[in-house]
Amino acid sequence: MDYTLKSEKDIAAMRKAGLVVWNAHQAAAEFIKPGVSTAEINAAIEQCILDQQASALFKGVPGKVPFPASSCISVNEQIVHGIPGERRLCEGDIVSVDIGAKLNDWCGDAARTYAVGNISTRAQQLLEVTEGALRLAIEQIPKCRMWSQVARKMQEYVEKAGFVVIEGLVGHGIGKNMWEPPQVPNYYTRQFQINQDFMLQPGLVIAIEPMVSYERSDFRQLSDHWTLVTSDGAPSAHFEHTIALTRKGPQILTAGPNGKTWGVD
Repeated sequence: MDYTLKSEKDIAAMRKAGLVVWNAHQAAAEFIKPGVSTAEINAAIEQCILDQQASALFKGVPGKVPFPASSCISVNEQIVHGIPGERRLCEGDIVSVDIGAKLNDWCGDAARTYAVGNISTRAQQLLEVTEGALRLAIEQIPKCRMWSQVARKMQEYVEKAGFVVIEGLVGHGIGKNMWEPPQVPNYYTRQFQINQDFMLQPGLVIAIEPMVSYERSDFRQLSDHWTLVTSDGAPSAHFEHTIALTRKGPQILTAGPNGKTWGVD
């Protein structure tokens, strides 16, 4: 598979973009509470990105209609690409916030699912398992030669916990563009292993983003041409980081300044 490896200088530049995304997530987290609209959360994210002299990657992305917001905010059964609007968060919701930013021509992309107040035990388990799948991927990268080996372990981990990986939605390479080769699935298929698998080697930068739900792995798109929801209406969780593979091991480019973040112990 064709993809571009990044130099140490490139990765250092992407780390700066990753910090923009981290800071925007901190701004969003302050608004995750009952009664707040998803539009208000998006406004805080957009302002934070602009304050850092960066640009929002998602705003204006082409489609049947251009994506209208600076972030994707997906509530409960919404998996990804939720359009922020007047919907207000309620106690017990879970809300996935996906943020991408570009700084000095380099991109960063990360997502996290937040609990709104007190959530059900099952929903809490969903968040923990999805974050755990991301953690597992980061841990397994140095131990595996090919991505399909990591993806298989992620899927096995999720299914052993009693949940399912959403199939058909994948992570991606990232660099000067938000979406670059290779595709990075969170589940294993023989077809991917034969035709699209890629080697885990220094210089590779990928966005790893498991998306997990309760029982069914299929989804549908809403009439807004963007929001994807679980076919059975069950909640879905989404955790993502931009990861650089280096000779010293995986580097989480969208972690905080001290390296602490979701998906790591």
